[in-house]
Amino acid sequence: MNLRLRPDAEEALRAEAQRTHRSQQDVLREAVDQYLGLRDASRPVSRAEDDLIVTGRLRPPRTPYRRVEPSTELPPGPSSLVLLDREDRL
Repeated sequence: MNLRLRPDAEEALRAEAQRTHRSQQDVLREAVDQYLGLRDASRPVSRAEDDLIVTGRLRPPRTPYRRVEPSTELPPGPSSLVLLDREDRL
């Protein structure tokens, strides 16, 4: 799909992408999802998160999700769930 924007819209998109340290595609996808009601309701847009991105204290994810492979294996015996479910934990 090709999208031709008015010069003022193109400049506003460029400025928003630079301000939030995201790609222009990400900004457009979010806008389209929001307009069409497709945005994930369990992941609301946070103004505080946006401010953290703008100030450079938080970098936006490069991909929305990536599968992580475990880097360590527990020895035979109690599972991590059992170890975490203890009475002496704070």
